[in-house]
Amino acid sequence: MARCVRQAGRRTYSPRTGGRKSGRRRERRRPLLLPLVLGLLLFGGGFRLGVFRAAEVPMEKLEAASPVAEGGTPLVPLEPAEPTAPEDAAWELLVVNGANPLPEEFEIPELTELKGGHAVDSRMYPALQQMMDDCRAAGLEPWICSSYRTREKQEELFQNKVERLLALGYSEEGAQEEAARWVARPGTSEHETGLAVDIVDKGYQILDRKQEQTPVQQWLMENCARYGFILRYPTDKSELTGIGYEPWHYRYVGPEAAAAIMEQGICLEEYAAE
Repeated sequence: MARCVRQAGRRTYSPRTGGRKSGRRRERRRPLLLPLVLGLLLFGGGFRLGVFRAAEVPMEKLEAASPVAEGGTPLVPLEPAEPTAPEDAAWELLVVNGANPLPEEFEIPELTELKGGHAVDSRMYPALQQMMDDCRAAGLEPWICSSYRTREKQEELFQNKVERLLALGYSEEGAQEEAARWVARPGTSEHETGLAVDIVDKGYQILDRKQEQTPVQQWLMENCARYGFILRYPTDKSELTGIGYEPWHYRYVGPEAAAAIMEQGICLEEYAAE
């Protein structure tokens, strides 16, 4: 049986054992055998050496350096992704204030109902419950006096504050501005996010500066960050937050952000700007 061998651009047939064409033509091909054998030996040695060297490179480096995907298709470099807005990347870091109202596409989160008709974002409920339980375990009596609010409720609270200021002699414009320092305008309140709660000491339920002196507030200010909460409106950050000092307003931002904010003595606006 003859086999097909491609040689010098043309086909020739050579028998495996003797025959008519086993004479001079076989002798003419003998000088080619030695270079051919040497070439095969060198190629095989080089291939083995290349394998050994490749084995020394970690697989992750090979994959990262490879410019060709499986099948020989060149990989197209990806364009850098657009920066993701904090509210998309981390729901708990949503910044809401007078200059940053709730986005039009904001949807009311799933809420968990609390005692007293209150409710909070279900995603932060476990952390809030743990903080309240631990505070009580320390022999204290924390009370939630405000939590999630609807837009209508916020409108009602704001207008009530404006009317009280008007009764004190403020002008309409002055009453609006002053009211906004203590009650956020509708659409700019953290209470509408479900991430904020007002907590007071059962023994002193007045929302004024003396609240900071109560045992509950002393405990919360020292421990709230462990549960992912911050004192949202510190005494010296009103120019940045737009809200006066409220030693009862706690906002959930997550443990990592809370630790950084409370340790550095900054507010959420400063943290979000970093």
